[in-house]
Parts: sequence; structure tokens; C-alpha cells
Amino acid sequence: MYGGGGGPAEPVLQKESVLTYVVKSTCHPELDSGSVPCRELPVTLDRFRNGLARLAKNVPTCFQHSALRSLDSRSAFTMAEILLSLTIIGVVAAITLPSLTGNINERTWNTQRKALYARFSQAIALMPALNGYGTLRENTDSAGSTSIEDTAAETFITAGLSKVLKINNICDNEHLEDCGIASKFTDMKGNTVSIPLKMSELNSKMTSVSYWSSSLNTNIYYSTIDTKAAAFETQNGESILLFYQPGCVSNMGETGRYNVQPKVCANMIYDLNGTKGPNTFGKDIGILTVLYPSDSVVVAPVPFNTKFDSVPAEEASNVCTTRTGEDYRIPSKDEVISLFVNKDIIGFEEGDSHLFSSSKLVTSSGYITNWVLYLGSGEFRIPVAGDPWGVLCVKRN
Repeated sequence: MYGGGGGPAEPVLQKESVLTYVVKSTCHPELDSGSVPCRELPVTLDRFRNGLARLAKNVPTCFQHSALRSLDSRSAFTMAEILLSLTIIGVVAAITLPSLTGNINERTWNTQRKALYARFSQAIALMPALNGYGTLRENTDSAGSTSIEDTAAETFITAGLSKVLKINNICDNEHLEDCGIASKFTDMKGNTVSIPLKMSELNSKMTSVSYWSSSLNTNIYYSTIDTKAAAFETQNGESILLFYQPGCVSNMGETGRYNVQPKVCANMIYDLNGTKGPNTFGKDIGILTVLYPSDSVVVAPVPFNTKFDSVPAEEASNVCTTRTGEDYRIPSKDEVISLFVNKDIIGFEEGDSHLFSSSKLVTSSGYITNWVLYLGSGEFRIPVAGDPWGVLCVKRN
């Protein structure tokens, strides 16, 4: 740039001190004369960058190395610090991950359980009647000996349940593992038990029992058939072990003591994920019980792991909310029947004798009380006012 007769001036760097450099403009020697005034050349961005580059070349090497060493010492991590950090992260992960995984699994099982219960409730409602399936066939061999061919549970699945529910695979009693049924599982008390193969292995009191008829005022002897279990897999991947009673009877609206065994049409042990595990009752394994051949009721109680004793009927309804939290409640009358049916696989203690239900009745004397089921026989009884009996809480569906 020219102005006033002057010439272009190149900026030069003048060293003021060891670490201080300033940019000053001087005239080009050829234009520097007394007669022609010299105008300073403006500093553009490119000239400024070039000046910084020349400045860097003049910075003492020792200063550069010293500055770099200082920067490195401030920003770097030692190997010991890295290893310590990784160790802390590993310990925290080991503590928190199992709990996090357990919570995720619990929510998944709860969702699957509710969906399974809804599907079976809808399917059973579509069946006209639940009794009469699976007539037992009597076979006679060449020597004249007779035997009963027990296909009751298998026939109930093939001829009844498969018509109203999507089923992928059906297995007889000798091939249960082909439907994803594990041979062993963990009960409510943490004990490892074998999977039951027939009705009496659910509860020995489910066969050959007598019950009280309030209408006839006498005991009626009722012999249930100790049928073998069959299994099937649903389209959603659940494995179901099913027990069936072809002679189940209806709800008669009993107002007095009676036995519950004849009311049970089918009982199922479900496994939400087959043999994958943990195969633990109350987690991926649970129960479904179907009562009454017409106007059927499906229940799927998930029991709390502790049974509470010595509770009078007047306090029974409050036990679950005060001792277990909002997710549990006292079971209904039908849910108590389901708990009785599966007594041996749930893990009841030997001394457990009675269970209250939330269902109430009015006695002949006008006393309002809860029904109580006697675990030793399967009989519903009317408790005396103030008598303490047990409560087993169940989770809400």
C-alpha cells in the first residue's frame, strides 16, 4: 500500500526481553529518505501469522522443553492411578449389577405372569364345560390283566384347551422335558424339589377324600382320580405342566363346612422361560388353578415367602398390608383353594394347619367371620370368634 509518496513497510519483530516480543513497523530501507516520508505498512492477518512463526523460531529451545515437561506433568495419569480407577469401577459394578439385573427380571416376570393369566382366563371362559374330558380307557392284555390307560390330562389339552388357546407342542407324561419342563425346581422356602408327575404329588390330600355336605348334613366320600400330568408349550414360549380332574363339580354356594378337592378341574404349573432358570417358585415358576366346570374361575396366586400365624379373624384382612406392603393382600376363597392344591410344591411347613381367606360368611348366630381352610383335609370351616389362624399373603395380579 502506498500513501503520501511513501513506500510499503514490513513489520519486524523486536525482542524486548527474553520472553517478550513486540511487533514494530519500519520502513523499507530503499524508501527511507529524508525527503520522502515513510508510511508504516498496516499489519494484515497473513503478516501477523508470519510474524508469530518467526517469533516461535526465536523462542529458546530450553524454554520450549521446560514448558512441555511442565504441561506433561500436570495432565498425565500414572499406571497406578489408572489401575486404581478400574478397580473401583469393577467393585461398584459387582455390587450394583446383580441388584439391577434382579429388578429387571422381576419386572419382566410380573409382566409375563399377568399376560399369561389374562390369556388363560379368556381361553377358559370360551370352553362350554371343563369336566368329562379324558375318559380313562381300560385295557386288557393277553394274560387277562386289566389296566387303566390314563390320558385324561393329555386329552383335556388336545380336545379342549387347544381349541381356545394357541399351543405349539403337547407332551405326554413320559416326555415332559420335550415341552421345556425342568426335572427340578426351587420351592418357596429355598428347597430343591422334583417336579410332580401326578395329582397326589401336588398334595396327597387331593385324592380319595371325604367331604361334609351341609345340605345332606353328612359326610360324602369322594374319590378323585390320581391322574398323570401332561405338558404343552404356548405360542409365547411358556412351558405348562397340567393336572386334570375329569369329575370336577360346580360351586354350590355352600354356607357351611365342605371339602374343596371336588371343585378343582385343572391345575397348572407354569414356567415363564422353560429350562433357562432360575426355575424358582415365585419368580419364573408359578401356579394356575381352574375351579368349577361351569362359570369357571381361574386364579394364579403368588404367595409371600412367610406364613403368619396366630391371627384372629377380625385382624386377618389387615395382616398383609401391615406386614408385607402394598403389593400383597389376603387371598380370596378360590386363591386359598389353589394354595391348598399346590401345598407340597409351594413349601408349606409341616406344622401349618389353617389358612384364612378374605371371603366372609354370616354364621347362624349372626357372627360375621372369614372362611378358614384346614390344610390337613382340605375342608373349609367356620372359625370360632377370636380363634387365631394362619394367613398366607398373595401378590396382586
